[in-house]
Amino acid sequence: MFLELQLLHFEDLTLGLTEILEKRIESSDVVGFAEVTGDRNPIHLSEHFAAKTPFGGRIAHGLYTASLISAVLGTRLPGPGAVYISQTLNFRAPVRIGDTVRVEVKVAELMPEKRRARLACLCSVGAETVLDGEAWVKVPSREPRA
Repeated sequence: MFLELQLLHFEDLTLGLTEILEKRIESSDVVGFAEVTGDRNPIHLSEHFAAKTPFGGRIAHGLYTASLISAVLGTRLPGPGAVYISQTLNFRAPVRIGDTVRVEVKVAELMPEKRRARLACLCSVGAETVLDGEAWVKVPSREPRA
């Protein structure tokens, strides 16, 4: 999953502008995320352990799903040069191995004086919301600061 880079400046943003990413979650994604982060909770890695939980099987790390939002922010909306200021996350439902996550990032508010944007973030599997929240980002401008 490599997104083609798209550089948007603050002046390019409009309310409602949206980018979408879809990613099928593979076992190797979950194992790799565990290796990178050190989060080796067996609910993510052991089918035997996870089968005994209320989820009935392995689930992806919630922050792995959230990292797909970061992929959109850093590559497409607004893209390279954007700086994360904050992110809220509400985990609504599990993401399972084999699920396809749809990530939607939409411009919800613009603050021209600070060149910041509030982005509504929604991750879903089919019709079910699995994660939502919002991000604030500082966005590069074409215009130099006065």
